[in-house]
Amino acid sequence: MKTCLIIDDSRVIRKVSRHILESLEFSVDEAENGKEGLDKCQVTMPDVILLDWNMPVMTGIEFITQLRKHEGGDKPKVVFCTTENDVAHIREAISAGADEYVMKPFDHETLQIKLQLVGMA
Repeated sequence: MKTCLIIDDSRVIRKVSRHILESLEFSVDEAENGKEGLDKCQVTMPDVILLDWNMPVMTGIEFITQLRKHEGGDKPKVVFCTTENDVAHIREAISAGADEYVMKPFDHETLQIKLQLVGMA
């Protein structure tokens, strides 16, 4: 079973994302900020990470920069989940190591398409 770590400070977004991912037969774990997510990745590296952009403690950009430096940190597919839709933000996310991005709010079909684009659905 594929694994996904949802890193988002919104409990509602984590709950909705978990529901979608479990319906796609993913095993799901959650973290409410980048630091907590990085700690979980050091224990077990997931196949996919859904990553929020704006979070307290450690932002999504800070998280992915740190993740990609860790051994095995190049393996997970990272999908940024953000309300930021300008080209500069998207370019920054991809440059930092993201594989794809999805705009909030997203639905089942949109997330499934993004996961297909990174080879995970």
